[in-house]
Amino acid sequence: MAELRSEEEQLDVIKRWWKENGTSLIAGAVLAAAGVFGWNAWQNYQEGQAEAASARYQQLVNMTAGNALEEDQLATARALISEINDDHGNTLYAELALLLDARLAVQQDNLADAKAALENVADRSSRRYVQSLAWLRLARIEVAEGNPEGALSLLDEPITESLAAQQANIRGDAYAALGDTEQARDAWQTALELAQARNQALYGVQFKLDDLGAEEATQ
Repeated sequence: MAELRSEEEQLDVIKRWWKENGTSLIAGAVLAAAGVFGWNAWQNYQEGQAEAASARYQQLVNMTAGNALEEDQLATARALISEINDDHGNTLYAELALLLDARLAVQQDNLADAKAALENVADRSSRRYVQSLAWLRLARIEVAEGNPEGALSLLDEPITESLAAQQANIRGDAYAALGDTEQARDAWQTALELAQARNQALYGVQFKLDDLGAEEATQ
């Protein structure tokens, strides 16, 4: 501002400046306050949604733990899975519920529904670990359905390193289904080495290697 010669001039400039800018300053302050209030309200809403999703998922886990479900129990579990996905579709709990839905479908020998649930997770999840679990379980189903080539294709997806042992194990199953015993052996050996290096439990792989050796001994 130019140099002012008196207090009256300073006061006059302040009045004119306030007249021109005061309204926008007040509006800005109001908007800022509303923004803070809105953000806090949104945060509280998100926390409430997460707690609700967590509670429903825990209810689902408790419901499906233990023995095979009766028809009415299965219907209730499926309804809860749908509810979690409808109300909390973008949460981790919705994806975990779909993984559980696939397991229930497999227990009912309904591989088509199991694949649909797993493909849903694989296609929409932004969480690499959950997405990797879906790919691995889809690969197992492909082997079970007599499509080891499809399983190998799924195993080429960018599966997270922490599941590399499980990936190698299923790869061995796929090669065994194709009759390629050398590739199967290499994959299962890799699975054991990775599991041991990561201190992970990987059941059944040594039995498969032993059976492979026993088969070769009888040839």
